[in-house]
Amino acid sequence: MIKKIIKCSLITILISVLNQSFAQEIKKMNVLFIAVDDLKPILGCYGNKMIKTPNIDRIAKNGTVFLSNYCQQAVCGPTRASVMTGKRPDYTKVWDLKTKMRDVNPDIVSIPQYFASQGYSSQGIGKVYDPRCVDDQIDEPSWTVPYYKTNKKYYSSLTGLPANGQYQNAITKKLIENNAENTAFNANGIDRGKINIKPTIESENLPDNAYTDGANALQAKDILINLSKKEEPFFFALGFVKPHLPFVAPKKYWDLYNRNQMPLASYQQKSKNGVDLAYHNASELQAYTDIPSLTSFTDQREGLTLSVEKQRELIHGYHAAVSYTDAQIGKVLNTLDSLGLTDNTIIVLWGDHGWHLGDHNLWCKHTNFEQATHAPLIISAPNIAPSKVDSPTEFIDIFPTLCELANLNTPNYLDGESLVKLMKNPSEKGKKFAVSQYPRSQTGIENGRLGYAEGKYMGYSIRNDRYRYTIWMKDNFRSFQAFDENLLIGTELYDYKKDPNETINVADEKEYRATRKKLNQDMLQFLDAEYQKSKEK
Repeated sequence: MIKKIIKCSLITILISVLNQSFAQEIKKMNVLFIAVDDLKPILGCYGNKMIKTPNIDRIAKNGTVFLSNYCQQAVCGPTRASVMTGKRPDYTKVWDLKTKMRDVNPDIVSIPQYFASQGYSSQGIGKVYDPRCVDDQIDEPSWTVPYYKTNKKYYSSLTGLPANGQYQNAITKKLIENNAENTAFNANGIDRGKINIKPTIESENLPDNAYTDGANALQAKDILINLSKKEEPFFFALGFVKPHLPFVAPKKYWDLYNRNQMPLASYQQKSKNGVDLAYHNASELQAYTDIPSLTSFTDQREGLTLSVEKQRELIHGYHAAVSYTDAQIGKVLNTLDSLGLTDNTIIVLWGDHGWHLGDHNLWCKHTNFEQATHAPLIISAPNIAPSKVDSPTEFIDIFPTLCELANLNTPNYLDGESLVKLMKNPSEKGKKFAVSQYPRSQTGIENGRLGYAEGKYMGYSIRNDRYRYTIWMKDNFRSFQAFDENLLIGTELYDYKKDPNETINVADEKEYRATRKKLNQDMLQFLDAEYQKSKEK
């Protein structure tokens, strides 16, 4: 009898152990989804020796760094709509900063929405979508609980809330509170009227949570603690605004850098044989009240010429803002570690597009050039060895990649491809090229920075391991239409092996005739494939 009892107990224990083991095997992985606004791939893990980004590099140390990743359109609203849905801008029809994604695509499915349908708790805080391109609930269908607003209690009690959501400098705050106004001029010297005080930089000896990103990091810690107590897996999206303009960050992050050592862009001219539509006049930067008095134009339609001192100040501010955001990411990673969640959490970090820091005499984004379209993407997944991938990748690849990593069925309507095979074997062959696009509203230069939805011109750009090939189309052409060569009004070709700074458009040079022909075939095949998909919709 005793032997039977012992035997039954052993069997019970064995079954229990097997059940626990099986449960662990099928336990769904969490997702920490980190978005960083205007983040260029000038990070330690991308080989930059000057920038101080130990926490982003910490994700990279355990993950895959996609060295040749590109955004779909180099402006916040469109690129974020593509990231979040796995669909290109010509499908989302978000080409600007005013079209609301679900007004034109009410049934479109986002990544967190899909994960929620698979049993996940989907929650978010900060700038993940561009708020101008979704509903006031920051895309209500995406979340299983209402999207978090920054709770005032997480701001520093020493400072209170930042003025205009940005500034803590006492003089700036007083001017803003008194509604002080300055007169600003556009690139052509035309009076734009009165606009509120809006400096490009701020360096104050303040705690991190004097600013919104610092407060959001603290709130994110508490959200993670709450999520860790639930049985269901989570998809938690966290968006940081910096290093977006204005470049405001506590002084300690400015002190990490020597302004005199800030690297000025080595090529600050328009490309030889360039296409006028490719350029802009940095209208976003000109909206700041310490910029208009400093402007000096060599060509009023293209570029924004700043003094060397102002260039170094802005570049210094950009670096400081990146390091500030990196520190906030570190706080969230530490919380993940302390809760014992790291080993069962996929971490994705992405910057929505690049940023011009004076190259081509350009500032901000809003182009198809390398500095605007090249954007960081790092994915860390349990049980996948760290690596670096050279193959071209795109933001639309994130959605199918997360599905495969989380062992979920991948929707068959996505435009991207899973990157898991590249994560497991970086030498695997990936896609031939990445595609970016950018609209223009008129010949020469657009009236503003938005890249209007009604823009009559669209530039499509493919980037492979060596070349960028761009075509500019007129008359509101989009890839859901059949290609018409009569609408082609400009072509660009850049050879990054010989010309990494894009100094010469070689599209019409004899030695590149075969290259142009091959890249044009690739472009036409891509456009035709998009057109055929649109007919099936």
